[in-house]
Amino acid sequence: MSKVSAYIRLLRPLHWLKNTFVFAALVFAGKNLLFDPHKILASVYAFIAFSLLSSFVYIVNDIHDIEYDRKHPTKRKRPIAAGDVSVSMGIFVSIALLVVGLFVGFAVNVLLGIVSCAYLVLNLAYSWYLKHHVIVDVMCIAIGFVLRAMAGVVAIGVILSPWLVVCTFTLCLFVGFGKRRCELAVTNDDYITASDRRPILARYTLELLSHLLTISAALAITTFLLYTMDPQTSARFGTNYMIYTAPLVIYGVFRFAVLIQSGRFEGPIELLSSDKPFLATIALWVIMVIVIVHFGSYIQQLIYKLTQL
Repeated sequence: MSKVSAYIRLLRPLHWLKNTFVFAALVFAGKNLLFDPHKILASVYAFIAFSLLSSFVYIVNDIHDIEYDRKHPTKRKRPIAAGDVSVSMGIFVSIALLVVGLFVGFAVNVLLGIVSCAYLVLNLAYSWYLKHHVIVDVMCIAIGFVLRAMAGVVAIGVILSPWLVVCTFTLCLFVGFGKRRCELAVTNDDYITASDRRPILARYTLELLSHLLTISAALAITTFLLYTMDPQTSARFGTNYMIYTAPLVIYGVFRFAVLIQSGRFEGPIELLSSDKPFLATIALWVIMVIVIVHFGSYIQQLIYKLTQL
């Protein structure tokens, strides 16, 4: 059983939460898509493809960074770094994930397969080169999320909105700098520093990351507000009610920043999966968005009629 557990941990299924970005197009592209079984199935396949491919990337990273991971207080417990899974078996599993993931992607349509390949190229370039360049490393993380959102768009065959790209990029830029802030805040000992665990952290400071978090938070909130007030957004959904979700977005960004500064979490995924107020905020925002996108115009018409009585 422990061996099975090691292989499950090798895939990092908790991190598949990141791939829920593929469902963004299903929610925001327009009315009734969320209730189209063919579109839903295509989005699920896109999620599966990116989950398999992201697990491939995680294993490749674990093999590539095995020496650094062994110096990290928590990453040293990862299956390959801890010796629970051999490097050779890690390579075998990663190849299987790559083949199946690409097969699922191309089976949906060629465009999803191409976006999947772009995601792989970006992450491999990140693992071997780009992650060693300050700022660029976090931008790569954000672009990875943009590609996830784009995968959802091409999977269901809708037009890519520039707002989806901009809002996803700015939000994930903020989350990416938060991730670096978490990593740098790990307590150092007399022998091992944060930069020993991840070399790029030698070029970051807590003060710099605090500034970058502030700037990226402002960008994320501003782009979302601009999106909600864009006349095309109101025309697409038949209502301007999206602006009423802004307080939840602002609270969520601020809550994330507070928790990141507290130093209680190893990274964003741990925060996302354990902080109940933050989870409640996300859940409420998702519910409001679905209601506004798919029923907002009817609610607005009803309210208008009631005011005329």
